[in-house]
Order: sequence, then C-alpha cells, then structure tokens
Amino acid sequence: MTTKNTSPSIFQRVALIGKFQADGIGQVLDLIFDLAKTQGCSVWIEEETAKFTQNQHRPTISIKDIIGNIDLAIVIGGDGTLLGVGRHLAGADIPVIGINMGRLGYMTDIPLQEVAMILPQMLAGNYDSDSRHLLSASVIRKGNVTHEGLALNDVVVNRSSLTGMVELTVKVNGSFMYNQRSDGLIIATPTGSTAYSLSAGGPILHPRVEGIVLTPIAPHALSNRPIVLPHDVEIIVEVAGGKDVNAHFDMQSLSILQVGDQVRVKKSQKQVTLLHPQGHSDYKTLREKLHWNEYPSSF
Repeated sequence: MTTKNTSPSIFQRVALIGKFQADGIGQVLDLIFDLAKTQGCSVWIEEETAKFTQNQHRPTISIKDIIGNIDLAIVIGGDGTLLGVGRHLAGADIPVIGINMGRLGYMTDIPLQEVAMILPQMLAGNYDSDSRHLLSASVIRKGNVTHEGLALNDVVVNRSSLTGMVELTVKVNGSFMYNQRSDGLIIATPTGSTAYSLSAGGPILHPRVEGIVLTPIAPHALSNRPIVLPHDVEIIVEVAGGKDVNAHFDMQSLSILQVGDQVRVKKSQKQVTLLHPQGHSDYKTLREKLHWNEYPSSF
C-alpha cells in the first residue's frame, strides 16, 4: 500500500493533464503550473487539455509523447480522468499525482483547496506511494482476438438497458465455475473494488490484497454471490445467451459481443504508481468517502 519516501527527489519534468470540462479548470491549471515552476520543475500541459482550457500559451505536450519525456504526471479532475491516464502510462514508470475536482476521488485524493500547501511538499519528495496492477483482457471470437484492453478498475460484461438478462459461462484456469443469468458480471481489481463492484454489492479489497473480485450484477439466482479469486488466475467469461451484450474496460471503452464470444481476463504485469500526501491512510479515505461513523478516540 503506502511506503514512505525517505530520500528527497525533485521531479524535473512534469505534465499536467486535466478534465477540461470541469468548471474553473483553467485557473487550477495556472495555479498548479506556477507551483511546479516555483519548485524548479519544467512543466507542460497536455495539448488537448490546453486546447480546451485556453492554456495554449503554456508549453504543451501530446499524450503520446509523455512516455519517455516526463518524470511525473499530475492529473486534475476525478477518478475517471485518472483511470484513462493510468491505463496510458501503465508500465512506463511515471508516477501519478491526483488532484480532486470530482466528488468521490478515491485515487485523486488531494483536495483542490489544499493543493497550494500539499503539492510543493510532494514535489520536494515528501510523499507516500503505492503501485496498482491492472487487468489485461482480450475478446475471442471463433479463435481470433477481436479486441484487447487494459483496465485499472474493472472489466464488465453486461447487457444493454433495453434487453433481458444475459447468460454467462464462467471458467477459472480452465475449470468450470458456474453458469449465470444476470444483468452482467464485474471483474474488478482491488482498486476497482470501491467502484462499480461496490455499488453492485461486492466486497472492498485493501489495495495490498492480491486478488480479483467477481461480482454478479442483479443475478437471477440469489445464490450467485461475489467471490474473491487469487491474483494469478485466468478468468474466461463466455456469452451463452442474450442480446446486445458488451464488454467494458473501466467503462471508458467497449467491445460489442456475440453469443459464443469469450472475454479472457487476467492480471496484467503492467502497473501504475500513485503518489499520495505523506501520512496517507486508505482507511481515512474510506471513512470520508463512504461516510463511515467515527467514534471518539476514548471509545
């Protein structure tokens, strides 16, 4: 989970990537750009972010050029923005700092109002870090790969909102697990256990737990319950019946499925490193985001 960084390190090359639809993002980018420059960093704004926030007067960099040219990515937005950046940077050894302009923000955990105080300390090397593995998935149709993708949160096989239940056959490492009639199935990482899987009744996994969560979506049989599998298994989900079935990757890209198609999912060797303010606590994040009760320390 979190490991203290005891040796100061200044990031020389920093890229800012923002959710350009967010209100006030232009001013926030200006603030963070100036903070990083004050710390001695060379700073670029991702070119699409700059284009839509009228920040073209700042140095820009394309998303495809970040790998190999940048030491740190700062993401301004919500977890959805960070998911897209995380998939792109997976395996590139470029850490990511998330600044929250959204509502929940499990991964983008620096509140906007605290940026001026926290960010300079982190750029000076005072941070905690943790690495998150992704899922690697491929869609197989008649023996051929028709789609491949990565997911930091989850791979979801589900039906259209206009059709009936989907019928799925699930195997783990080639061993038959079950047939399921439901609205779909979520295959989630520990990172994704607090996302769609949680809303469908799945368990929360601590980021250091090496497991993969299978969470049925509105199953026909109430005995179909969520299950946590070992991290090193291959999961095969075959579409046995149903119409308008899709495979989603972090709910940001999709593949349209047919009966007989298989979605094969396993843990990717690629990972992304998240940087947090020093003293970061996953339990504190859960308390705040899920509004868990807090008792006095004398309880």
